[in-house]
Amino acid sequence: MYIGEDQKYQVQEGISFEQLTKKYDCPLYVYDGNIIERQYRRLYDAFDIPSLKLHYACKALTNINILKIVKNLGAGLDTVSFQEVRLGLRAGFEASEIMYTPNCVSLDEIDQAVEAGVKINIDNLSILEQFGQKYPDYPVCVRLNPHIMAGGNSKISTGHIDSKFGISIHQVPHIKRIVETTGLKVEGLHMHTGSDILDTDVFIQGAEVMLSFSSEFPDLEFIDLGSGFKVPYYEGAIATDIEDLGRELSKKFKAFCKGYGRDLTLIFEPGKFLVSEAGYFLTQVNVVKQTTSTVFAGVDSGLNHLIRPMLYDAYHEIVNISKTSGRTRIYTIVGYICETDTFGVNRKLHEVQEGDILCFKNAGAYCFMMASNYNSRYRPAEVLVYNGEEHLIREREDFEDLMAKQIEITNL
Repeated sequence: MYIGEDQKYQVQEGISFEQLTKKYDCPLYVYDGNIIERQYRRLYDAFDIPSLKLHYACKALTNINILKIVKNLGAGLDTVSFQEVRLGLRAGFEASEIMYTPNCVSLDEIDQAVEAGVKINIDNLSILEQFGQKYPDYPVCVRLNPHIMAGGNSKISTGHIDSKFGISIHQVPHIKRIVETTGLKVEGLHMHTGSDILDTDVFIQGAEVMLSFSSEFPDLEFIDLGSGFKVPYYEGAIATDIEDLGRELSKKFKAFCKGYGRDLTLIFEPGKFLVSEAGYFLTQVNVVKQTTSTVFAGVDSGLNHLIRPMLYDAYHEIVNISKTSGRTRIYTIVGYICETDTFGVNRKLHEVQEGDILCFKNAGAYCFMMASNYNSRYRPAEVLVYNGEEHLIREREDFEDLMAKQIEITNL
């Protein structure tokens, strides 16, 4: 986002947010595909190892066009449901490029993934044993829990001792017994410690734990270290130092491969890192309401469209794109849902008037994906701006969409 010569906020050269809202209305999600490219290349270039693969963690944003962009960049796909597997295949990914990492699903869903031919990543002993008995000849990846508290929010930290994710590193002997009994080939080991990892030392600590157990599995083809890299949510915010992580981890991984006897592939699963900064959420101000203590800017959206501030206390920078200059005032930005849906408290914005457009930054990851029809509201449209061209990639819902799967009893 920048201010163009016409003093309007631009997505890319010649494409302003204002013209997009006039054409597609509000609320509206907008994605800058070239920022996704920038983030992909930055992460890829940070590492100096013989074989590196980035698997896009598509739960962050699964629009089919976003999947096609990352595929064309050379990425694989990290999926957590069979529905995401199907989307990946639909987008053109080869089955061998898709990693399926479910949690607490039945063996029936895993059967579908096996039939599709994708890579399987199993994170509990019971399913691993059942899988080994049913598919002894199907290579498998095992998700370990390194017992490390990482991530900036307890709700999205997944590698600590009380997490439901992964098989404890203390249960590796049990994993090996299952492997020896069933004849399974373990082709990969995986970890994911959580999101918003700031301290690269914590990430490297987790990697060292993983590598220390890898020598116990002689048939490995890859090590998957997940992701969770922290992105900046406002100017000057601290983020994961990707280049520092790349330098340190590359040295350790090359040393490990030398000791292992051959080069393995190192995999990361960036989701938020690739798409968060590429996304913007545009809303229109319905009311400016002043109480005895607060000035509210009430917008035409709510937790039904962007729930992260209410669910995770996530911070999204908010800009009044209808004004690029003038005096500023302090506002609390709220939504139109019949519950407390506060997007931001005490935010300094150029003076807001009813009808102004507010833009929420860092809206590319886990924003539209968590949208709902709560209060029977329609989910918004999505627009992709890529290489100087705009594309409508999802139509705004309407009343027929609300009724599409309902079965109305006519004689009630």
